[in-house]
Amino acid sequence: MPEPSPIGSTLRSLLRAGQLVGVEQLPGLLRRHAAAIGIENVHIYVVDLREEVLRELTGRGANAGADGESLPVDGTLAGLVYRHTRVTGGSAARDVPGRLWLPLLGGTERIGVLRADIGASADRGAVEEALRDLASLTSMLLVAKRAASDSYARLVRTRPMGVSAEMQWSLMPPMSFADDQVVLAATMEPAYEIAGDAFDYAVAGQSLHLAIVDAMGHDSAAGLTANLAMAACRASRRKGIGLIGTTNVIERTLLDQFGTGRYATGLFAELDTASGELTWVNRGHHEPVLIRGCSARTLRCEPGHPMGTDLGLTTKLCHEQLQPEDRILMYTDGVIEARDRAGGEFGLARFVEFVLREQAEGLPVAETLRRLIRALMAHHEGMLNDDATVVFAEWRGGTPPGGFRARHPSAPAPLA
Repeated sequence: MPEPSPIGSTLRSLLRAGQLVGVEQLPGLLRRHAAAIGIENVHIYVVDLREEVLRELTGRGANAGADGESLPVDGTLAGLVYRHTRVTGGSAARDVPGRLWLPLLGGTERIGVLRADIGASADRGAVEEALRDLASLTSMLLVAKRAASDSYARLVRTRPMGVSAEMQWSLMPPMSFADDQVVLAATMEPAYEIAGDAFDYAVAGQSLHLAIVDAMGHDSAAGLTANLAMAACRASRRKGIGLIGTTNVIERTLLDQFGTGRYATGLFAELDTASGELTWVNRGHHEPVLIRGCSARTLRCEPGHPMGTDLGLTTKLCHEQLQPEDRILMYTDGVIEARDRAGGEFGLARFVEFVLREQAEGLPVAETLRRLIRALMAHHEGMLNDDATVVFAEWRGGTPPGGFRARHPSAPAPLA
């Protein structure tokens, strides 16, 4: 049996050692193991909650990086690597010779970047390949450790977080996901004061489940309403209850807890990732938007009443056949109703036009959404009066029975 390579042995040793350390110990552990294979000056940077800055994880003190370097996501080489998730060498930006910047990805979730220098005597080709493995391993360790770390939570915040927001973010799944059939990203603003909005997604076999909820109000009670609605949604979905039944369970749960004093609107959808059939239910919410190529339209579906109002309106199940590379936008009213100083709304047309423009540049779903939120905050001068949440999903195209994909039809009608 051949002897294991020094690089392979080092990475294996790092993996084993990493199982029993906390977030604060990761930078030192990483540097010690990297030095053994000719990798120097390793630094970890993680992105903040709003994806505005990359903050260095130093491992010093309870804040695990309060004294470290901060690099803007926009306008820096580190930010370029983060935004486009590609490895970049120093020569591209007059940086230190032998320095590489690598994206840190938890699946497709953008966690941050890794900076490292290749020693002058090292085999550059072999070490570059090892660095990619090191970045992947670092990402895995960060994802595994962060949930139990207040240090990590402090590091990714640039300001204090309210109680409602603390509750909401603890409920949310990661802000991006992808497999061979779908890509999605989601975000919530104002990130540190979010209260009544929530989103969810999950995969089961060839089904992708999507949900977005907007609870009445903008306070802790709204947060409790949204949390209860989402918990009821997950519990029902995991019992195999269909979309209409799930929304009925949510309504009954809200009525049992609050009477008719609290309610929530929502969209609940299921995408068959093999065939592209989208099925959804609208409970008093804004209609989703279908983007196909360079055109967009709203997906019409007669809404039922908001959950928790007990109005007795019929809830309908609606259907749409997607085509490969179609994208679906689900959003709450804070997105389109954000107003500038003159009172002008951001509006649905501006919202969709922005997405179409960014899509035309070939940007990934997550980066398109990051830029959208920047534009929304700028329109409202950095302060939203209502929660604004977006779920943005793309169907890559499955393989239906027969082993071939359907032909891409003509573009949908203009946005209504």
